[in-house]
Amino acid sequence: MNQPQTGELQALDRAHHLHPFTDFKALGEEGSRIITHAEGIYIYDSEGQRILDGMAGLWCVNLGYGRQELVDAATEQMRQLPYYNNFFKTTHEPAVRLAEKLCQLAPSDINRVFFTGSGSEANDTVLRMVRRYWAIKGRPRKRVVIARENAYHGSTIAGMSLGGMAPMHAQGGPCVPGIEHIRQPYWFGEGRDQSPTAFGQECAAALEAKILELGEDNVAAFIAEPVQGAGGAIIPPDSYWPAIKAVLARHDILLVVDEVICGFGRLGEWFGSQHYALQPDLMPIAKGLSSGYLPIGGVLVGDRVAEALIEEGGEFFHGFTYSGHPTCAAVALRNLELMEREGVIQHVREDVGPYLAKRWSELAEHPIVGEARSLGLIGSLELVADKANGERFDKSLAAGNLCRDLCFQHGLVIRSVGDTMIVSPPLVMTREQIDELVALARQALDDTARHLGITSINSSKGDR
Repeated sequence: MNQPQTGELQALDRAHHLHPFTDFKALGEEGSRIITHAEGIYIYDSEGQRILDGMAGLWCVNLGYGRQELVDAATEQMRQLPYYNNFFKTTHEPAVRLAEKLCQLAPSDINRVFFTGSGSEANDTVLRMVRRYWAIKGRPRKRVVIARENAYHGSTIAGMSLGGMAPMHAQGGPCVPGIEHIRQPYWFGEGRDQSPTAFGQECAAALEAKILELGEDNVAAFIAEPVQGAGGAIIPPDSYWPAIKAVLARHDILLVVDEVICGFGRLGEWFGSQHYALQPDLMPIAKGLSSGYLPIGGVLVGDRVAEALIEEGGEFFHGFTYSGHPTCAAVALRNLELMEREGVIQHVREDVGPYLAKRWSELAEHPIVGEARSLGLIGSLELVADKANGERFDKSLAAGNLCRDLCFQHGLVIRSVGDTMIVSPPLVMTREQIDELVALARQALDDTARHLGITSINSSKGDR
């Protein structure tokens, strides 16, 4: 294969391309990594390096790269009907069939889908839909949505506002009004002075306190991811979601469970809501819906909300040019069919999820790891300067970014969120590939420790 010229592409990239979530000046000085092709769970760069994609692209390439069946689905649909919209009383078979399939997979009280082009658009739709629902029900004062600090719900103005990431708010404000934030269930970062059980219950109590502070008649919904993804793969204590459910049972507000990352097998169920036995009113979806092969998202809408919109609401003035795009929908439908046929959900739940938990937990022994946690095929490592008390490295050292870059050098994609290292690999990976992932991560941790001046490293145990 003729590889593109790295330097030429880097120069063009520097001259014309503004990357998402990037320090443009710093990237221009360093130069972009040029990815040329991919197969299975591996990507390849223009220098010929094979890299294990421990992030499944961006939490999305669940079936891995090079799936000809998905290419064929796109080709067939583009020949027949490459595009048509779903406005003006029209539809097409791919959107209809995909909607039917999603409702079969979703919790039993969800029977409608509103399609979008991304997870960010899905969460914009959620905000519009939640407020429209309460207006239809004659309670227009119920407009406030409660979200969590450090949550990520997209990068549009509404998505950024729903999210609780301070740096995004600082650059994107003023935020959409009527959105409040409560503490996140991040035990390692915020709750180690108490048991995980007590901390989870305390975080749930913060939701009820906020509802009472604002007044139930003013609160429209609570939105949260089952497991916080971009916030640091934060797995809540076991006590958290049962306590949240108890709070919601006492108050008349909607539950929005953001499934953009956790949906489509990441936690070993079709949806994270099913893992935690939740009954959401709305579920934003995207990413793994098409295994990232084409952009598509949506909102799964519970009967309570859908029936009000249909029976009482009149026209809903909202939608997108690419809502239910036929080629994207055809690929998403084929993706879901392949996941069913190949038993991918069971593979995660019964085989590689438990195996990752076993192997990943071994990294907690490393001198600079304070905690190693995982659920299904999502996991994180907390980098610390002092294992005994969990003290972090000085921020000026940028330990997480250092570790991320060293992972790349060793042939592994891992994401850093501050000094938290995250993995979210393709769901089709094998036990042998998990062994490879863990071994590469351990090598990068060793190198990170050495760069940070920690010399007492003996972490070869478990590399097999």
